[in-house]
Amino acid sequence: MNLEIQVINNAEKRIDSYLAEELNLSRSKIQKLIKQELVTVNEKTISNNYVVKLGDSIFVNDDLNYDISVEPENIPLDVVYEDDDLLVVNKASGMVVHPAPGHYSGTLVNALLYRFQLSSGEKNRPGIVHRLDKDTSGLMIVAKNDDVHEALSKMIANKEVERHYLAIVDGVIKHDTGTVDAPIGRDPNNRQKMAVTDVHGKEAITHFRVLETFKNNSLVECILETGRTHQIRVHMAYIGYPVSNDPLYGRGKATEFGQMLHSKCIKFKHPRTKEELFFEVDPPRKFLEKLQELRDTI
Repeated sequence: MNLEIQVINNAEKRIDSYLAEELNLSRSKIQKLIKQELVTVNEKTISNNYVVKLGDSIFVNDDLNYDISVEPENIPLDVVYEDDDLLVVNKASGMVVHPAPGHYSGTLVNALLYRFQLSSGEKNRPGIVHRLDKDTSGLMIVAKNDDVHEALSKMIANKEVERHYLAIVDGVIKHDTGTVDAPIGRDPNNRQKMAVTDVHGKEAITHFRVLETFKNNSLVECILETGRTHQIRVHMAYIGYPVSNDPLYGRGKATEFGQMLHSKCIKFKHPRTKEELFFEVDPPRKFLEKLQELRDTI
């Protein structure tokens, strides 16, 4: 298993000590991985005495055995809909969806477990049937029991869940609509990123519609036909219009808020009642402020 850890606090520890604590492994095991150049920081190999800093991106390439204890936490949640079978939540930008090495607490799952009974799902992601990136805001479906979890997972796989996103992208798109049909897989030159690639790439299709154009940017609505990791971010960068403020695929340095990408609406049939459900939420304040800033420059 390849692990990526984003340092979100000012650790100021040697990397062997830091990773030993984060992954619940011995320092000797970590030191061995570092010696074998299986640990990189910001895409560079390091020594055991490297001091971890805020913002570092650590990548560990090894089959690690680690245990994650998922604890309930009293964290504010925006619940858009709830019944006996499922939830629809409006995830805040900056919130990680589920615990993983480097993010053991403060996640959406920690918050959900404090208030709800969830489907068992995978060990560290109960209830989670699809994900949003940490800095992507907006709507997600969460399963409360295993039957609905299985049904929702099949619906997503069969493209029966319609998801629309809003994105501010860099560059002025000259046409009204478009479709990007290009396979996505792990970037062979940077394991921390995804890329359009034929090497172990999976089918990925994104439809988009231009809603507004500005001096140097465009507001687009993206509709996912598939749901690959970082799909919209990769596809829009691939065609030359990266999502604005994207720290991984964007142009230049990004602010702490991260990419201007928001899951604005979702439509699906309830797996038990078969009722059609539709939900829509506005983007977060910083997204709207950026949009107004662009409108003021016209």
